[in-house]
Amino acid sequence: MRIDVDRDQCEANGLCVNVAPDYFELDDDDDLLVKQPEDAEADRPRIVQAVASCPKVALTLVD
Repeated sequence: MRIDVDRDQCEANGLCVNVAPDYFELDDDDDLLVKQPEDAEADRPRIVQAVASCPKVALTLVD
């Protein structure tokens, strides 16, 4: 599973960070950083919720 970010759509609202902070964070410039840990499959429901929380639909999951 991979998390893709459409940088043209992402406004770095941080809702995904609130839902899954182990996988998403905002850097000092408020750019979204996506962490891709090996065990992400175990947290799939939380990641799916984080992706769905994006108000700009800038996140997608790729299997």
